[in-house]
Amino acid sequence: MELLIDADFIVYKNCAAAETELDFGEDVILVTSNFSDAYNATIKELTKLKDEFGGFSTIKLFFSDTKNFRKKIAPSYKGHRNRKKPCGYKRVINKLKTEFEVIIMPELEADDAMGIYATQYPGNVIISPDKDMRQIPGDLYNLDERITVSPNAGRAWHLIQCLSGDQTDGYGGVPGIGVKRAETLFDKEGYSWKTAVKAFTDKGLTEDDAILNARLAKILTIDDYDTEKQQVKLWTPRTDYSVDYGARSKNESSKG
Repeated sequence: MELLIDADFIVYKNCAAAETELDFGEDVILVTSNFSDAYNATIKELTKLKDEFGGFSTIKLFFSDTKNFRKKIAPSYKGHRNRKKPCGYKRVINKLKTEFEVIIMPELEADDAMGIYATQYPGNVIISPDKDMRQIPGDLYNLDERITVSPNAGRAWHLIQCLSGDQTDGYGGVPGIGVKRAETLFDKEGYSWKTAVKAFTDKGLTEDDAILNARLAKILTIDDYDTEKQQVKLWTPRTDYSVDYGARSKNESSKG
């Protein structure tokens, strides 16, 4: 069994914690970092995760590329996140490359790279606190609990995120609809593309708006990626696209 770890947030957090401000007065403030503190804290977290799963699992660390294919279809995607990485971030990653297998795929976020790997080589465990990973079928440890995501539960969660949007990532979904309201709507009307489009058009938006939100929300699987060309296949729904997902399916998908 392999542990597929979203290492972006771990390294970012530990590098930020290792920073110190030196205020020289007037206009001069320097930021310094203790590389050893950042790196050792990262190794400590990775070791703890590995020990939680028996200490024998192989670890693969996933990081986001500096470029992002989503910005090509929506330039405003994560536009408010254009802040610099903390001191030592790149150096910690380079050091990790000497001890672990680090995976960075061209123009993809760590989430997408994990989604592709997990569906190409099923049977492993994704470790990530990101709710987006509930789209990917298989075992997921969100740092609070370990759950098993069924294929239909993953597809249903994608539709829910299409409607609810994600303000932190910079796409809005349907105005006035959050996760709970989206779930209620789909439970009532059925988990289908028809239901999703109607939610958008009822608010004066279009199917094109729905497709854009769905593409931004979609975490890639091996079916969404051409490995030879290293190109994303943008998600395109059939008119009759639907997911067999109800109360019984929800209960089953929560068992882990």
